[in-house]
Amino acid sequence: MQLSKKTIAILIAPRGTEEPEFTEPKQALEQAGATVVVVGLKAGEAETVNGDLDPGGKYRVDKTVSEVSAEEFDGLVIPGGSVGADRLRADTATVQLIHAFFAQGKPVGAICHAPWTLVEADVLKGRTLTSYPSVKTDIRNAGGTWVDQEVVTDQGLVTSRTPKDLPAFCAKLVEEFGEGKHKGQARSA
Repeated sequence: MQLSKKTIAILIAPRGTEEPEFTEPKQALEQAGATVVVVGLKAGEAETVNGDLDPGGKYRVDKTVSEVSAEEFDGLVIPGGSVGADRLRADTATVQLIHAFFAQGKPVGAICHAPWTLVEADVLKGRTLTSYPSVKTDIRNAGGTWVDQEVVTDQGLVTSRTPKDLPAFCAKLVEEFGEGKHKGQARSA
């Protein structure tokens, strides 16, 4: 397996992370051999959503944001869901953690509304990425270039638009996490 020695963090927000954007990347990374650690805002379980409104499943949080540091991981996945992404970007410790991944040149994947967290972490200047269409103005205002593509990679940053893009997003995550650190990833951190 190409990720057998990699440990990847995946964020989850209570009652707000979009279920397929959490479960499918997690499964793809695990199938590629990675150890995936679920990192949440609170200990215990976090419930996902479907379509932002309908309840999803409940998932165990392995560690809270306050219990981890970017040094422990080889990469980070930030699932979307407008409520989940908003909760994550409102948490100072989460924003600091995301910024640290960029500062260390480690690959990061963000889908749908998750680039809101990247805006808050101030890591988008000079980057090209995609997101859910309603986030494009925020990305542009943060100094990024928004494009309407299934999956976009920029020096270790992998982004996609919606759950429809998950197959391409997951494949690119495995590839980028397999490549490891990218010097250019730290350029805007």
